[in-house]
Formats: sequence, C-alpha cells, structure tokens
Amino acid sequence: MKTNRFGAIFSIAFAAALGASAASAQEGPDLIFRKSTDFKLLTPNDKLATYVVDDPLIDGVACAFTAHEKGGVAGMFGVAEQTSEVSLACSQFGPIKLRAGKENEKFSQGELAISERRSLFFKQMHIARGCDTRRNMLVYMVYSDKLVEGSPENSTSSVAIQPWGGSEPAKCANWVK
Repeated sequence: MKTNRFGAIFSIAFAAALGASAASAQEGPDLIFRKSTDFKLLTPNDKLATYVVDDPLIDGVACAFTAHEKGGVAGMFGVAEQTSEVSLACSQFGPIKLRAGKENEKFSQGELAISERRSLFFKQMHIARGCDTRRNMLVYMVYSDKLVEGSPENSTSSVAIQPWGGSEPAKCANWVK
C-alpha cells in the first residue's frame, strides 16, 4: 500500500485533531483499517475508518466503531468537521469485570465511557454506557454533540454478560449507582 505525502500529512493532522479526552481509554482507539469512499486528485480522499477501543472501566468488553474521515484541504490540515454518522458494535472478548483498582467504582446509567473530538473545537463523539439489570447486559450508545446544535444520528450495541472459562457471569447491576 503506497502512502503519499498528503496522506501522511492528513494522518498526522487527523491524529492531532482527534485527541482523546480524559474520559477515553488511555491509549485511545486502535485503527483497524480505512477504506476510501471517493477520489480527490491533490488532497486526501474521504475515508471510512474502523477503530476498536476497550471500555476503560470494564475488562472484557471492546467496542468497534466506523466513522467518516473527511479528506480534501480541510481534512489534510485537520480542521474539517467530521460527520455525525458513526456505527457501533460492542462485544465480550474475555471475562467481564470491573478493571483492577476500580472495584469500588460504580457508574451511572448513560455515563460517558469514551469521548473524542470530531472537529477542531466544537464537535465530539461520545460512547455512553448503561446496564440492563433485568437481562444482565451492558448497553452502549454512540452519538455526537456540538456546542450549538447536536445530531440525532446514533447507534446502539449491547453486550450480554456471559460466563467465561467456567466462571459465573458478573452482574452489571452491582456496578450501577
């Protein structure tokens, strides 16, 4: 796969503009792959990028999301406002439990698990977490907001807490405030 200098500049600018907030996982999301959605002659193409991020509070859960990354001149310099459309899928990849050192911490329904900038100043993407205590499953919702006007675009995913390795499944009801 060839990388041109515009692509390199775009990648650096986008990484700087994306900047994870304090609520997001320490390392931030892992880029899995990108696919171009159009062609631009002298500037970076628009792309769909798929990332995976671990829940910063709960071990054993990861969420994959695909987001649009604008190209063009604004995208190249990291000042493009990214669109609000983001898809989300979360799943269990190991035993589910509160992270070590956070055993006494509980979360509120709809609490933000991860937040990332989608524009240089005013727009953010959020992944909120909740617990369906009746069905013992974690529920995640991705949405974006903006200083003046947010977007109704959203996506929801759930993770049914299953036994792993012969252990009893955790009860998410024990973690909710």
